[in-house]
Amino acid sequence: MGPQIKKIRERFDEIANMVGKFNLTQRLDDHRRVVQEEREPTHSFVRPSDIIGRYEDGEKIIELLTQTSDGESETVSVIPIVGIGGLGKTALAKLLYNDQRVEEHFELKIWICVSEDSGKRQIMTKIINSVTGGNHGNLDPDRLQKVLRDSLNGKRYLLVMDDVWNEDPRAWGELKSLLLGGAEGSKILVTTRSNKVALIMATMRGTTGYNLQELPYKDCLSLFMKCAFKVGQEKHPNLVKIGEKIVEKCRGIPLAVRTVGSLLYGSTDEHDWEYVRDNDIWKLRQAPDDILPALRLSYDQLPPHLKQCFAYCSIFPKDYEFASVHLVQLWMAHGLLQSPNKNEELENIGMRYFKELCSRSFFQDLGDLLPGLEVFNFQIHDLMHDLALLVAKGECLTVNSTGRVRTILFPIDDERTSQSFVTSCISKSKSLRVLVLTNSAIEVLPRKMGNLKQLRHLDLSGNRKIKKLPNSICELQSLQTLNLGDCLELEELPKDIRYLVSLRMFVVTTKQKSLLESGIGCLSSLRFLMISNCGNLEYLFEDIDQLSVLRSLVVNACPRLNLLPPAMKYLSSLERLIFDECESLSLSLNMEMKEEGSHHDRKNVGSHLRTLYVARLTPLLELPQWLLQGSSKTLQTLAIGDCPNFMALPGSLKDLEALENLVIGICPKLSSLPEGMHHLTTLKTLAIEECPALCERCKPLTGEDWPKIAHIPQIVFDGEMIKSSDN
Repeated sequence: MGPQIKKIRERFDEIANMVGKFNLTQRLDDHRRVVQEEREPTHSFVRPSDIIGRYEDGEKIIELLTQTSDGESETVSVIPIVGIGGLGKTALAKLLYNDQRVEEHFELKIWICVSEDSGKRQIMTKIINSVTGGNHGNLDPDRLQKVLRDSLNGKRYLLVMDDVWNEDPRAWGELKSLLLGGAEGSKILVTTRSNKVALIMATMRGTTGYNLQELPYKDCLSLFMKCAFKVGQEKHPNLVKIGEKIVEKCRGIPLAVRTVGSLLYGSTDEHDWEYVRDNDIWKLRQAPDDILPALRLSYDQLPPHLKQCFAYCSIFPKDYEFASVHLVQLWMAHGLLQSPNKNEELENIGMRYFKELCSRSFFQDLGDLLPGLEVFNFQIHDLMHDLALLVAKGECLTVNSTGRVRTILFPIDDERTSQSFVTSCISKSKSLRVLVLTNSAIEVLPRKMGNLKQLRHLDLSGNRKIKKLPNSICELQSLQTLNLGDCLELEELPKDIRYLVSLRMFVVTTKQKSLLESGIGCLSSLRFLMISNCGNLEYLFEDIDQLSVLRSLVVNACPRLNLLPPAMKYLSSLERLIFDECESLSLSLNMEMKEEGSHHDRKNVGSHLRTLYVARLTPLLELPQWLLQGSSKTLQTLAIGDCPNFMALPGSLKDLEALENLVIGICPKLSSLPEGMHHLTTLKTLAIEECPALCERCKPLTGEDWPKIAHIPQIVFDGEMIKSSDN
């Protein structure tokens, strides 16, 4: 060890000498964002003929720009255009800026490009210079503010702020106060890649701005033909067919279409076209203003911890559908989640990362996979996937890598995944942290599974043949996630599962009738438990209250489950509770089972409960008291759906002082709302679907129960908006 340390010190000395030789400076890494490239400042000129396929978008936004009042109390309205890089936000803004109707509507038009590091002073200067045509960069702040107010005073103006990145609401608040001096009807049009920016700046009620969608394929093809073929050049049929496939790769992003079209401009060599068709865009030559440099800007703006998390997503195939909770578990398995607050839950950190990447257009949200659980289904746009491949090359290892393999992800729905291949991978991957065998057809897991001492994430979900798991799985002391969902032939859980002391997420499907002796109650680190598609299950386990840090519990598609253990009411850390498709369950507790010990000083299940979702429970007549007891200060979302015998909401509903969302659907026997609902001052949304008697009783103005709900900002009956916050 001594000689090794000596060599390291000598190497440090060499590096120190290089610092002086190359005139380098030392600085502390404060984790601030380092921008590697900057986008060229934009201008307002555009030829309308260059913009293809945005007519409808343009008409909708012009209507917003030229309407005299949008219900806002302020004189200036802000309309953000939001979308992924390369989508054509700036081009559309230019088209609108130069439209004749806009010219006639506004007395003053201003165009500024807002770079990432632009502060209030720089923006004020850009606005003033645009209005006056002069250079006012040397004015002091007070003088700048006066000149700005004088420039806008009493004029109906349009200000375009292109390419806004700053997500600090305080910075926008300070600037906004200086822009309110214009006449009523003044508008600020913003282009941004960040939904967070749009949320901060937008003034249109009930919206975060105008979300620009991908360009339709037909328009993309027209744009490609314009970029790839010279004027007057014959469009060879074979090249057109290849071009159609190339355009499909661009997935509706105009800048990507222009990039590949420009690469082929004037070429009639089929080999050139086939090369572009058959290669990922990230492998193609790129000019500074092409698609990947444009997307790379978004990546460069990320803080280091989000860069790692995004780059990790390159290991998944294109068009892969993620569940947010699973991605968070994978990040966790690789130690990518960090927070200055040591007490913050890793799952909460991961969801914060996920939402931030979503807000910056890195992910495409496909909807709420599990209502109330904040489990989102999403994809990565193909071009963002290309970006991930570009920035992650050399960092994310594949199975044939010469380095240490940390993640093995087998193809989805791959029947060809052989037993011997899996065994070989496991035996050669001692440092493995993630093993995903989703929807595989292997029948037996290797007994040497217990040797994977660093394994943190094991996903066997959707396996159609496996009947037993080796008990060696229970030796995986570092395992944080075990997914056995939809393993429909699994006869029982391993007997020593109680020894998985690090397990935080457990999804289980089993053919067992009871989980009484399963040992799940000993999993003291468990945060998320989902029991799903257990066709024989009649009972859970008595010591469920020992799951003292459990945050989410989902019981789904267990048709024979009829009673719950009494200890259910002592899950004091529970935040989200879902019962769905348990057609024999009435939510009653099994009072024949004795409760062990004294519970008089224990907290009830409602102590932290924020979301309660019950659906397709045939015997359910009403919500039992144990479910809502103690949740008056925490419950935010209550949803009851497809319960044909449900007859009454509890009178204690009026005491839920934190309730924001109440959703009731397909409960035909529910005919009225309880008294005192006017006390629910925090309730924002009431949605009632397929409850004829209740909808009749809640009719606006004439219904007997209308006075109980008239104060609620947003009311929806059978998909029709009856009342909104705009009314």
